[in-house]
Amino acid sequence: MEQEQYKNLEQQITPPTPYMKNALIAFFVGGIICTIGHAITYFYIIFFDFTEKTVGNPTVSTMIFLSMLLTGFGLYKKLGQFAGAGSAVPVTGFGNAVISAAIEHRTEGVVLGIGGNIFKLAGSVILFGVASAFFVALIKLILVTIGVVQW
Repeated sequence: MEQEQYKNLEQQITPPTPYMKNALIAFFVGGIICTIGHAITYFYIIFFDFTEKTVGNPTVSTMIFLSMLLTGFGLYKKLGQFAGAGSAVPVTGFGNAVISAAIEHRTEGVVLGIGGNIFKLAGSVILFGVASAFFVALIKLILVTIGVVQW
């Protein structure tokens, strides 16, 4: 069978991908995750006297913790299969990526298994996040030093 015949046969057999349906599901699930994040934000503001400036860190930590908990129970995988990028793009996807690698390699031991592989998927996100924060802070420092912006 030649390559072009194979491509034609593959196109006949493969069902069409529902791009619009997938995009809508991802949009709504991502929106629900963000709504949960806002509910947690208001919970911290109301019950723990955080301000809008200080509530970000505990909210993000809680969302990551919840996604790790759901991953541990096997529920986040089902959500990811249903929602696709809607569950991977928010910060909860980061928590899922970290804990998934730890769960996958736990049989290899704590140090070489979990410790060596826990940031396999999320390590690049951490690296580029820290590096970009450094360069943004450096640019801001330069602009403040030369008097273009005020601190």
